Amino acid sequence: MNKIVKLYQWTTSIPLLAFILYLSGLLDNNPVFQIIAGILLMLCVMSAVHHSEIVAHRVGEPFGTIILAVSITVIEVAIIISLMITGGKEYAAFARDTVYAAVMLILNGIVGLSLFFGGRKFHTQTFSPHSVKIALVSLVSIVAFTMILPTFTNSEAGPYYTERQLLFEIFACLIIYTAFISAQTNRHREYFISDSSVTAENIKHSISNVSLAISIIFLLISLIIVVLLAKSLSPQIEQIVVSNGLPKSLVGIIIAAVILLPEGIAAVSAARNNRLQTSLNLSLGSAIASIGLTIPAVSVASYIYDFPLILGLEILPIILLVISIFTVMVSLIGGRSNSVYGVVLLVNLLAYVFLTINP
Repeated sequence: MNKIVKLYQWTTSIPLLAFILYLSGLLDNNPVFQIIAGILLMLCVMSAVHHSEIVAHRVGEPFGTIILAVSITVIEVAIIISLMITGGKEYAAFARDTVYAAVMLILNGIVGLSLFFGGRKFHTQTFSPHSVKIALVSLVSIVAFTMILPTFTNSEAGPYYTERQLLFEIFACLIIYTAFISAQTNRHREYFISDSSVTAENIKHSISNVSLAISIIFLLISLIIVVLLAKSLSPQIEQIVVSNGLPKSLVGIIIAAVILLPEGIAAVSAARNNRLQTSLNLSLGSAIASIGLTIPAVSVASYIYDFPLILGLEILPIILLVISIFTVMVSLIGGRSNSVYGVVLLVNLLAYVFLTINP
């Protein structure tokens, strides 16, 4: 009991302390407080992971993983839209680049680390291939509609959609995402449930409604402050990147990595506890939400606020994205995994980062 109380003390106090620091204005041109903010940011990530696990255990699979994925996606949407409204033409490709970075980090980084560490500990892990097929079919279609087809359409010069094409893309993404969520939570829920249901059920009954409410509130607070601190520290990160002669696109990767840390740690932790199904639910569901919700929301905002929106990727990113999706398909389609698949995906991640720095 004392251990739980101590855990709640730091997982609730740290996010509040970070909020106070953010609102104080001390982060402006103050390296000491910026370093402190970076430390608090990492601790807020750990707090978010802790509260997300409590929520996941209490509400059961796959609802817990959906809550975490959608929470982060909603916050991601808010920060993208706010920057694109104020940034003008310079941020026309910001939504595309951020979502692309998030998807590449999820498919190669989070899934790769989960397969690697899970495989290292348990040699071979099993999961439902049906759940993976549903997720990957949804992901491939949404990726094609949002980031590949705009490069090759002829109605508008450049990697843009016309208003009609944008409207079709919005409805297509929302229909596919709704169908995926329906399958995950209702029609085919059994495909997405982990084998460790007995243990999870015991943990579920040990978590009170008060603990659930506290965890939901502080999960949202932790996620919000992670994004706000990442946004506040991004000019310093950009300055460091540019001063070292690196491309500015690397900043997007760094920020996306920070935002995805709670999901990444939760997914890898689940894989190390032999709950690879939970890990895949979180990672693949997050990738689908990142595109299927973010791009339609940004598209609507671009129409309302009349800011430019570049969606189509260039040829090299398209090739890297196709390689990543194909590798994940081959690795997961059989329902069994090992550490070799994780190694291959992590090499894909290194190739993505390397070619971003050296295109």
